[in-house]
Amino acid sequence: MKVLVVDDMPLMRHVLINMLRKLKYTDITEATDGIQAVSYLKKQKFDLLVTDLNMPKMDGTMLIDMVKHELACHKMAILVVTCEDNRRTLLKLISARVDGIIVKPFCLNTLEKQLQCIATKRGKQPLKSQVL
Repeated sequence: MKVLVVDDMPLMRHVLINMLRKLKYTDITEATDGIQAVSYLKKQKFDLLVTDLNMPKMDGTMLIDMVKHELACHKMAILVVTCEDNRRTLLKLISARVDGIIVKPFCLNTLEKQLQCIATKRGKQPLKSQVL
């Protein structure tokens, strides 16, 4: 599974990437904002987009909108990782039809469960991990 991780905070990107690697996801590309993510999405196919919402240049909401309406990425799953926990923001994400939402801070088990739910919804087999 090819994964694109988008977050403007280097520490958060690396935490996410390390968690994904622990869950046996190895084909991971990282982007620092939505603009960089769009350039990758135009050149490569990804199975999963993991994005933050609050980023400079192009935020996660604009990125999701581009993915859904302008880029040919209809089969790509979208997981939003955000510190936004207000009802309005979460309802907006749900209406945008993202595949999953995780509110920061979170643990490895939370990420694993979200990825399993996404795989199940999309009719795919989740990767087997060795998380204890």
